[in-house]
Amino acid sequence: MFKKLEEAYKGKRVFLTGHTGFKGAWMLKTLSMLGATVKGYALAPKQDDDLYHIIDGDTLCASVIADLRDKERLSKEILDFEPDFVFHLAAQPLVRLSYEIPAETFEVNALGTAYVLDAVRLLEKKCSLVLITTDKVYQNNEWVYPYRETDRLGGYDPYSASKACTELVIDSYRNSFFNTAHYSEHKKVIAVARAGNVIGGGDWSKDRIIPDIVNSIRNNKVLSVRNPKSIRPWQHVLEPVMGYLLLGLKIDQEPLKFSGAYNFGPFDEDAFTVEDLVKLAISIFGKGTYECPVLENQPHEATLLRLDISKAVQTLGWKPLLTSSEAISLTMNWYAVFISGESDIKLLVEENITTYLNQKND
Repeated sequence: MFKKLEEAYKGKRVFLTGHTGFKGAWMLKTLSMLGATVKGYALAPKQDDDLYHIIDGDTLCASVIADLRDKERLSKEILDFEPDFVFHLAAQPLVRLSYEIPAETFEVNALGTAYVLDAVRLLEKKCSLVLITTDKVYQNNEWVYPYRETDRLGGYDPYSASKACTELVIDSYRNSFFNTAHYSEHKKVIAVARAGNVIGGGDWSKDRIIPDIVNSIRNNKVLSVRNPKSIRPWQHVLEPVMGYLLLGLKIDQEPLKFSGAYNFGPFDEDAFTVEDLVKLAISIFGKGTYECPVLENQPHEATLLRLDISKAVQTLGWKPLLTSSEAISLTMNWYAVFISGESDIKLLVEENITTYLNQKND
């Protein structure tokens, strides 16, 4: 996979929003290792041990620290850079936080994406865009079958609804300005990637299960598990990151064939409950305790969520290379090394990426 991606991105200009975030930092490091020239656009990292600092992100890209809602600044940075690719990861990504700042969540996720597309509309060159939404864009009916790309979109909480709105924004721009029927004129192509429940080293976000586990262990506290029976498609961060890069490669090579939406996640039979993940993570780490208290008046969160990844597997030739158990193990081992301080954590990130890229995706 490394050679294929290197041929696609080496020397190419990549505009990456959200580059200071958890997933964005993994994406930035991977693009750097592939030889891409990257300009990042995002808010400043929140803490000293953020992954962006660990990988020395400022040395890997031209970093623009600015708000996605600053339309004029965003447009200027995109137009001045003249990217070959745009990967739009920047977002307000937290379900529970969206209940506290609902209007801001809609602004950042839906309007922010419109601002990205509006800027690209003015580019006078070929450009391939991969826009990242979430597995939570689907109208969740709590049914057992995995959601397909053609299923109805919707959202109960502000985060999910904002991402469904984002997809409507994308679809409108695709039809109105980047229609594939007129590709020879505008030279722009859009693909949407839907992934969620991503785990991996370097995530310190509030109200996410892996950071909660790690922080409870570091502070010798009992972990309180909110929704122990909820089922999620857990996946290591490198799975969607490589999926996004492969999708970018495909739409750049054959824009009329690969434009559209794609789910990225584990195989359906590999879904874990939250409690299963907690038990396995604690056993891998070697210590830690948890409890499942009965909580009342909590914000609504979906109980059951599965994705059908058949389209990505059959159309793109992508598939998950790690089982959920392997993803949890790789993640917890990363945090164990980080906490011990006995090894170079930056080198470990590079080793994780290299090992993943060198696996055969047959």
